[in-house]
Amino acid sequence: MAEVIIVRDQSEAGSVAASIFARQIIANPATVLGLATGSTPLTTYAALAQAVREGRIDVSGVRGFALDEYLGVPPEHPESYRSVITREVVEPLGLTPEQVFTPRGTGPDIARAGAEYEALITDAGGIDIQILGIGSNGHVGFNEPGSSLASITRIKALAEQTRRDNARFFGSLEEVPTHCITQGLGTILRARQLVLLAFGSSKAKAVAAALEGPVSSAVPGSVIQQHPRATVIIDEDAAARLAHAEYYRHAWKSAQDLRAVDF
Repeated sequence: MAEVIIVRDQSEAGSVAASIFARQIIANPATVLGLATGSTPLTTYAALAQAVREGRIDVSGVRGFALDEYLGVPPEHPESYRSVITREVVEPLGLTPEQVFTPRGTGPDIARAGAEYEALITDAGGIDIQILGIGSNGHVGFNEPGSSLASITRIKALAEQTRRDNARFFGSLEEVPTHCITQGLGTILRARQLVLLAFGSSKAKAVAAALEGPVSSAVPGSVIQQHPRATVIIDEDAAARLAHAEYYRHAWKSAQDLRAVDF
């Protein structure tokens, strides 16, 4: 079962998540990061950028792989995930563009783009630690409800709910792409460690279904229950529907107390 950490707000969540990533990078300076986009991971990236500026971590040897990309959106488009990753991760952390990869969403023989991306991840030695969000319908990456739990990187149609959720990044719903290329749930599960974040009451139903419901393709985020090393960091609003919230708070406090003990 995932370690569930309930925090006050997004700022605290970012600090907690960044500390997990920082420990991994310190332990392995050649860490391969799995990178998510959207508003959810922004406080984590900001906290990591601060750690880099203060000299607490060195990211010169890391590499990163984005979860997904819109299909048919050129890399230079401001809302392509290549552009978003550049603004939110590459530039703040002082990475070079060559250190970070995104799936190919344009170009010839686009049907091969998924296999190409899987090969890039494999050649890098696999992803060490993956940051994730979860959609209001339970999607992870762009793996919509009904996605195979063993799926790999492939082209998918976006659910209308996901398009509505992402319309705030575009001028209108009509401008939101209808298809994407995304790492599959099987690809995500191959990462050595997962960190999933969720904030706000709009995510409460999906969080409860993912953490406490059955593992099912109807709730793609539920695959996190199958991972041996997963951490879920959520605020109080996102935790509102959890049946075992008090236990999660107790377990997190106990873990902090144990870490403070000098054996």
